[in-house]
Amino acid sequence: MSITPEQLRTALADVVDPNTNKKLGPILKNCELQLDGTSLTLTLALGYPLHNGLDVLKQRIETALAAHGVVLAKLDCKLHIVTHAVQHGLKPLPNVRNIIAVASGKGGVGKSTTAVNIALALQSQGAKVGMLDADIYGPSVPMMLGLSGKPESLDGKTMEPLVGHGLQANSIGFLISDDTPTIWRGPMVSQALEQLLRQTNWKDLDYLIIDMPPGTGDIALTLSQKVPVAGAVIVSTPQDLALADARKGLRMFQKVDVPVLGIVENMSMHICSNCGHAEPIFGQNGGRDMAAEFNLPWLGALPLAMDIRTQTDSGTPSVAAEPNGKIAGLYQDIAWKLAVQVSALPADMSGKMPSVVVRR
Repeated sequence: MSITPEQLRTALADVVDPNTNKKLGPILKNCELQLDGTSLTLTLALGYPLHNGLDVLKQRIETALAAHGVVLAKLDCKLHIVTHAVQHGLKPLPNVRNIIAVASGKGGVGKSTTAVNIALALQSQGAKVGMLDADIYGPSVPMMLGLSGKPESLDGKTMEPLVGHGLQANSIGFLISDDTPTIWRGPMVSQALEQLLRQTNWKDLDYLIIDMPPGTGDIALTLSQKVPVAGAVIVSTPQDLALADARKGLRMFQKVDVPVLGIVENMSMHICSNCGHAEPIFGQNGGRDMAAEFNLPWLGALPLAMDIRTQTDSGTPSVAAEPNGKIAGLYQDIAWKLAVQVSALPADMSGKMPSVVVRR
């Protein structure tokens, strides 16, 4: 007796995706099944980029099918990134499915470099990605992406994002001259962030990466209260002083119900450009220990390497400069793990909930 497509879906529903630790059942409604006798071609729509981790998933699917006498001839996966839930009382932006804040407790830990390379890595893995520079006082994204000039406005009200290495981007740095200091008080800074976010014509983004300023001041408060964020990433060096400030940033996100998606340890090892010797000049395993302390995902570690600095300063960050290099591979793994964490978040249901009207 031949098995039907519905029976196949039932057989696969309890297979657990090793990357998200969730069953395949909910995504099977969007899958494509082509059965030729007992040979199956399966196309899955996954909620994270297809960078890694499919071998174990394939083995689990093959085991589930074998119990019904079916052989998996081919497994294809396509990207289907959905919009995830944001803070209570807010709704996701119309053309941005997921906003991810990259933050640190203090400056000088390489947060911006990490943010822009994560954005480039997600893009190289097939996602549509944008970059918002929220560091109003010290914008660095224009230099990092090799961009200059002002955003074009087609209607006199909104801005078109500039594009660097394929990333859609906007920054206060595009709107003021390079040597002009931003001498603004808190309310003006918060308003500038909202305008950059909401008056930019982002074009169908899977992820908008926000490079946050250091600390837990006005920008962070505005973001937590008014910007619909799916989650945040904390970047720190392993140094105790940096970790102490990173903990403050982490707790701030937890207090305002923004999920912390994981910890990235930057400058974990100094790599000598002459001999390649690695030395933990800022300490060891601080970021990893912090992730364990708060029961958060450990996304990965990055070295203090000359190439990361020179490539970023030149306007071509590591992922774009050497896409097949070792450093780019580290960023790729971190970005993929981050995307998997996002895919495991609750989906946005705001557009599916009926509005309640009270009539007297």
